[in-house]
Amino acid sequence: MLLFEDPVFSSRMLTLLTLTFHVIFATLGVGLPLMIMIAQWVGIKKNDLHYIMMARRWARGFVVLVAVGVVTGTAIGLQLALLWPNFMELAGHVIALPLFMEVFAFFFEAIFLGIYLYTWDRFENQRKHLLLLVPVAVGATMSAFFITTVNGFMNAPAGFNIVDGQMTGVSPIEAMFNVATPTKVAHVISTAFMTAAFVLAAIAAYRLIRGSNHVYHKKALHMTMKLGLIFAVATAIIGDFSGKYLAEHQPEKLAAAEWHFETEEEAPLILWGILDDDQEVRYGIEIPYALSILAHNDPTAEVIGLNEYPEEEHPPMFVHYLFDIMITIGMWMIALSLAYWFAMRRGWNFVKKNWFRWLIVLGGPLSMLAIQAGWWMTEFGRQPWILRGVMTVQEAATQSNYVGHMFFLFAGLYLILGIGVAVVLRKVFKNHPVEKELAEQGGDQS
Repeated sequence: MLLFEDPVFSSRMLTLLTLTFHVIFATLGVGLPLMIMIAQWVGIKKNDLHYIMMARRWARGFVVLVAVGVVTGTAIGLQLALLWPNFMELAGHVIALPLFMEVFAFFFEAIFLGIYLYTWDRFENQRKHLLLLVPVAVGATMSAFFITTVNGFMNAPAGFNIVDGQMTGVSPIEAMFNVATPTKVAHVISTAFMTAAFVLAAIAAYRLIRGSNHVYHKKALHMTMKLGLIFAVATAIIGDFSGKYLAEHQPEKLAAAEWHFETEEEAPLILWGILDDDQEVRYGIEIPYALSILAHNDPTAEVIGLNEYPEEEHPPMFVHYLFDIMITIGMWMIALSLAYWFAMRRGWNFVKKNWFRWLIVLGGPLSMLAIQAGWWMTEFGRQPWILRGVMTVQEAATQSNYVGHMFFLFAGLYLILGIGVAVVLRKVFKNHPVEKELAEQGGDQS
């Protein structure tokens, strides 16, 4: 393909492909340990085998996802060196610490995960077994923290001086704890918890739709929808802080995401719409003052427009749609989970109807789509920089002519991995239905 004859474009597309695939497993890998831990804790507290069984079954699926996440994570590390050699030459010694700590956090998690799985039924006191999950959840969360600080550094470089084209006076700690780190880390972790909860809720709702009216699935749905609501609201609050970070430190990204071209006070927030050649938005939903509030908590505040920046530094305009996808799905999931929670408290039966459960099922993939849109916006919104204000993507990329070939090889690998995961997970749970496992444990099969 002619498009893949450009090594810079090929490098971008291969990195995009790998990150998109990896984010699925990384998100669930961060979010699921907390869900497992909460389920087991509730089971111990209520002396309820159903919740214990949730933890046990979710842990099995988690192991499969972790295994694939190792492969895709390794691919990312490999591609950093092969596709972006100039970036690694310039900044490799700055980001080496968080990259190493991310690997350490993963092994810390993996060791205790292995012990946790091996010691099922080997503790008379389930509380002791539950304690093994704490380092698993901490390790997963810290892994997300360390790798996200690298992304934060790329958006808000800090902790070095540039002398003769080289980074000197490097402070890895200052680089890690750059101004982007707090909001980015909090947003990544909260969305991982939210997505894991809604994916598990989608599975439970699907099983109920398919005719398995087992109380196990009803309890799983009820718990995960409540957890999803909590973390969806937390994500919205953290997202507000992220908007204020962008307004202060990356105003060009916020302006592109909102198609905000002229610096003005009382700036409206625009959702969706079509941008014409004259930078006019048609068919958009305009919310008065909302952009000024998002950026500065003041409806009359001035918001910097994109035209304040050279055209060659403008992010691509399609990031607006990525932002809108993320926001729209986030608000929808809050509304859906809030409706579920309120209806269950009031005893309204519409949430037990199949049409509502299908909405919950749809919420699983929608939550993952929102995660993908958020990451795409983060990366495309930083363009043309790979290291904002220091090095462009064009300067960082390899000049090898074989990257296009690698794209198709990795695409084939990810296709095989994706199909393999689906087959393995289906086999694991089809061969061990929850009714059978509960019967073996002496639990209620109703």
